[in-house]
Amino acid sequence: MSNVRKYLVLISLISIFGSCISPPENFPTVPEISFKDIRFAPTDGSDSLIVSVNFKDAEGDLGLNPTDIDPPFNPVTFRRDNGGNLIVYSTRPNDAPSFNPIDWQINPIVNNERVNDTVWVEQNPNHNNIFIKFFIKRNGVFTEFRWQDPPFFTTFNGRFPRIVNNPNGQPVEGSIQYTMLSFGWTSIFRNDTLRIDVEIQDRALNKSNMVSSPEVTLNQIRRP
Repeated sequence: MSNVRKYLVLISLISIFGSCISPPENFPTVPEISFKDIRFAPTDGSDSLIVSVNFKDAEGDLGLNPTDIDPPFNPVTFRRDNGGNLIVYSTRPNDAPSFNPIDWQINPIVNNERVNDTVWVEQNPNHNNIFIKFFIKRNGVFTEFRWQDPPFFTTFNGRFPRIVNNPNGQPVEGSIQYTMLSFGWTSIFRNDTLRIDVEIQDRALNKSNMVSSPEVTLNQIRRP
């Protein structure tokens, strides 16, 4: 399954209370979401699995732009030894994992300089602001389908862009349509019963409640 990390995001603002001094009483500081829809759209190229959630937030500090890569939004942390040196693959310790694209980066830029080696890294979950988990139902029980494990070594977690640019913040509500593109949905899941869990996170690192899709098969949610 290739290109599993490609995704598209469409955000719709239902309403923005731009002139409010204080948010409506039912607007939470911690973002609040509810499940809206899930669709599967096959094409001649990569197929789309589209999940939509409604959101509500008192400060409107939702979304990350491509330039938001400084801590705490940095993509990875570079692992170092007791002497403060980067740990590279050729001299990795016994407890280091074998090469995979999650735990190792090839020729990364560290402190504005390129390191011509394969460096051990730790993924920073706060680099993303939308978190997706997949579950498959087998014998009546849901088990997580872990994309980060072999053979895929990836994730469908990602980012949606800043929703408002008001530096003072403002209450917002709306919906996020998150499209995950892949050539392999049908070959992997076929007629399996699936459930998808979704969370989002604001820039203060407040994580929303988790919402779940209904139990579905790809055929049940197929759209032209």
